[in-house]
Formats: sequence, C-alpha cells, structure tokens
Amino acid sequence: MPRQSDNILNILTTLPWWVSVITAAMVYAAMAFLLPALAGDNIFATGLSQAASGLAPYAFLLFLLPAPISLLNSWRKRKQLDAQQDIDSIRDLSWQRFEELVGEAYRRQGYAVMENDGAGPDGGIDLVISRGGKRYLVQCKQYRSQKVSVKVVREMFGLVAAEQAAGGIVITSGKFTKDADKFAKDKSLELVDGEQLVALIGAVQTEPKMSPGTVVTSRDEGGSNIVLCPICSSMMVLRTARKGKNAGQQFWGCKGFPKCRGTRVYNG
Repeated sequence: MPRQSDNILNILTTLPWWVSVITAAMVYAAMAFLLPALAGDNIFATGLSQAASGLAPYAFLLFLLPAPISLLNSWRKRKQLDAQQDIDSIRDLSWQRFEELVGEAYRRQGYAVMENDGAGPDGGIDLVISRGGKRYLVQCKQYRSQKVSVKVVREMFGLVAAEQAAGGIVITSGKFTKDADKFAKDKSLELVDGEQLVALIGAVQTEPKMSPGTVVTSRDEGGSNIVLCPICSSMMVLRTARKGKNAGQQFWGCKGFPKCRGTRVYNG
C-alpha cells in the first residue's frame, strides 16, 4: 500500500471539491469569530485570538486551494475511464492511473471512494470504498501476464479481519492462480480478473467503448447459458429500465441487487 500522507492539504485534493470549501469556511469561522469569543478577558489569549483573526483570510485561501485541484483530478479520472477501449488500454496505464481507474469505476456505482495518496507501488490497501454503511478494502494489481498468487489473497483476507471491514476486493488486469481462486471461495473476498474488469469498466462508461465479446457466460445445472455479473460473478437477470434516458430498454442486472449493482448491456 502506498504510504498515506498526513498532510491535510494533500488529503483534501483526493476528496470531493466541496470538502475543501467547507473546511476553509470552518477554519475561517474558528479563527475570525470563535477564538476571539473564547478569549474573554485573558490578555494572552486575546493577543493570540487577534493574531489568528488577522490570519483568517489567508488560512481560508490556503484551505480553499485544494478545491480546484480536486475538480481537475475528478475531470481527468472521468475522462480516463470513458477513454478505455479494451484490456490493452487498461494495461498501458501506470499503476497510479490504474488505481484511479478502479476507484472511478466504483465511484460511478455509488460508492464513496478513499484513495491512498502516498508514493509507492507496493501492495496492501490501495482503495477503501463504502456504501450502505459497509466498508470494503481494495487492492489493485496491474499485471499484463503475471498471475496474482494466493499469498496476495491471503494477505488481503488478513487485512479485512484486522480492519474489521465488510469484505475485500483484489482487482487485476491479469488473472489469478487456481490456489488464489480456491482460497477466496466462501470468504468475504471478491477476485476481479482482467476479463471481469473490462466488463466492469464498460458497464459504467458514459458511452460504452470496450471491445465486444467481454460478456462472461457460464452454464447452469440444466446446461443453459447464463450471464455472469462483472462485479460479483453472480447470475444476471433481464430487467427493464423504468426511468432515465434508457427507460423502457432492457438490460442485464445482477441477481444480487441492491447489494450488488452490476449491469451489462443487453443486445437482444
């Protein structure tokens, strides 16, 4: 896991822009109004509060600075996700951009996403996502040909237990070893390989551009083909959109909805 920075300004650049605006306003109010009100008749405290009041406008601007940076980063991440065309374009990303891509994909599914902003490509927790009061740990492995080993999956399972998270997700642009798949079975772990990642990105793009042929299918007990969810690999069912620009159109939706909101385009 990249080392988490303890610089509050750096942290604010990774959060939505409005967090910086609210933080700046709170800092200004505390320095300009709250501290003078608490100073009372104490000469020393009064002097400090007056100094703080004079610096309040500068502190406001300082804490407001991350807002435009956050806006720019959000725009760049959205453009990056919508520009992906296939697994090769994903593998061509740097490891930092790969983590941002995964974070944006979950953000578009309605998750709150916390990104680690340190420098360093080593494993651990790369993203923390949350929705519905549940928190999940995410590790990203950008591999072109190397398979993710069972050791990585075991370590994630340990982190989930240590952090008391609802579950863990390991995402790779490559594949997992058989031992890794076997270990994750029946545990609070989700393994997303390159093929599933392509489907996940395509499902949340503003205008799907991912190469065709990414729909993963399997067979049920009767031997019939079934469509698998790009997020949790559960069976998908055919649904009809009730509102929005696609109202009346059919699409594949995860059988586990609303716990899982995975979707796929239905081509008839």
